[in-house]
Amino acid sequence: MLHPRDTSPNGTIFGGVILSYIDQAGAIEARLHGADRVVTVAMEKVVFHAPVHVGDLASFYGELVRVGRTSITVKIVVEVAPARERSATTRVTEAEITYVNVDETGVPTPIPRTS
Repeated sequence: MLHPRDTSPNGTIFGGVILSYIDQAGAIEARLHGADRVVTVAMEKVVFHAPVHVGDLASFYGELVRVGRTSITVKIVVEVAPARERSATTRVTEAEITYVNVDETGVPTPIPRTS
């Protein structure tokens, strides 16, 4: 649930707050596909379709786009349900994020292949 502290002067949630959550959701999705410790390299094709309001319940859905030797790209789709209408959802944002899998020292390391 998104809170008043994340609200812009327009009364909607800051886009940067949504991007932060997208980055976190993308890292989780990358880990589900074999990455271990990731750093964000690029956030592309970010599209804000509709505003998000205080009290909206936001859901983040991940999808694998591509796995390279040390990089992984995922797509995150954000949907919200209005505070008073939990059954009706709207796609509000989507983005593709590329991460690089790194070791403890920050050196790129191969992503183990999962079946």
